[in-house]
Amino acid sequence: MPAQRSTPKSKGRSIALRLCALCAVVLLQSCAETYTGGPLIPGPAPRPPQTATAPRPAPVPDSKPAVEQPNIKEQDLKENRSTGRTGAGGEQTARLPPQGPTEPLPDDSSLVAKISPQTSPRRAASLRLTEEGKKLLAAADYSRALAPLERSIAVDSTNPYGYFYLAKAQYHLGHYQESLDFLDVTESRLGAEPYWSAEVSALRGDNFRALGFSHRAENSYEQALKINPGNKTAADGISRLRSGSQRPSP
Repeated sequence: MPAQRSTPKSKGRSIALRLCALCAVVLLQSCAETYTGGPLIPGPAPRPPQTATAPRPAPVPDSKPAVEQPNIKEQDLKENRSTGRTGAGGEQTARLPPQGPTEPLPDDSSLVAKISPQTSPRRAASLRLTEEGKKLLAAADYSRALAPLERSIAVDSTNPYGYFYLAKAQYHLGHYQESLDFLDVTESRLGAEPYWSAEVSALRGDNFRALGFSHRAENSYEQALKINPGNKTAADGISRLRSGSQRPSP
């Protein structure tokens, strides 16, 4: 039986079938790879591990004791008013002024006693001249007292006692403003020494009283007695001022 020859038409079919089979194989392989790569729909996300938390401590009640209100008596209020203490309601009452010395200060008027081996020769000479003028003032020889007192300042211009006794001489000579000027210099150099600070205030009071400034004179006398209760010049001056005598006694 003679073999059948393939026609061009049958060859075209065979090729088409082969192509279709090849495409099917490729399609199946791709589907298989897609399926085996993992599920198409993602599963639920894993939950984070839970850690144990410590329980919160219970609130501690306030252990401060309640403040008891003091019992206020009328007698306590009267005592507070009289002594200037703080009242129970926190109000500040008036305070009493600080008390000054009740005893007279020691006499520091000796100028020779201020000369020691450590004193410079210039200061020692100036103090001796001041002491000489001081004795002339005590003898009421005011004009002659000016010469040694002025020399004491010429020898040592830093000698504060020379200025004080010059102020005293000028006061007794009736030169009140010159006396006040010398007292200002004295106060700037002896203001830290209580005895001499009281002496300056007392002599200033005498000058104010002689000038007719009674109120200023009284304030100066009171200041002197506050510093030194034993200041005789201030005590006599304020007594005469309140009795109506204008000119202080020498």
